[in-house]
Amino acid sequence: MTTYAGVPGVVETREALGETTLVVDPARLVEACTFLRDEHGFNFLSDIAAADYLGWGAQEVAGYIGTAAGRDLHEPGSQGHARVPEPKPKRFSISYHLLRVGEEAERLRVQVWLDDGETVASVLPVWPAADWFEREAWDMMGIRFEGHPNLVRILMTDDWEGHPLRKDYPLGGEPVRFSDED
Repeated sequence: MTTYAGVPGVVETREALGETTLVVDPARLVEACTFLRDEHGFNFLSDIAAADYLGWGAQEVAGYIGTAAGRDLHEPGSQGHARVPEPKPKRFSISYHLLRVGEEAERLRVQVWLDDGETVASVLPVWPAADWFEREAWDMMGIRFEGHPNLVRILMTDDWEGHPLRKDYPLGGEPVRFSDED
């Protein structure tokens, strides 16, 4: 497994389920991504995934916990004892899924954490494929990417209010249209 000691801006390195995650300071994201592309050969950005953790850890959870090997429904999971999930550093996480394509193929996740209203720099100069991924994260979650040349809606109509994948987005209230009739 490769070590990533020299990557700029790394706050934490995690190994879980056969995947390495580098948690990076949002202010140094572009610098870290450029370094990973140029020095470690991560030449392919396969996805950018945003998640909203509003209210995370407010309720206890119980049940069966899945592992990399799956789960055995006949083995009790929590023994009936509820537990509180570990807290998250901030409300939103943005995960950049990178691939090194070639003889030594490898996957890596770079992750940044943001609070509501915080912005992060666009990685479009590093990987042009980030264009639509960042627009999707803006459209669905309201995460603003500084320096993106065309940060406009991509899935919702231009006059849509709000960002529908946020946990504080109001549910319901939209009329369903089944035909062209009003």
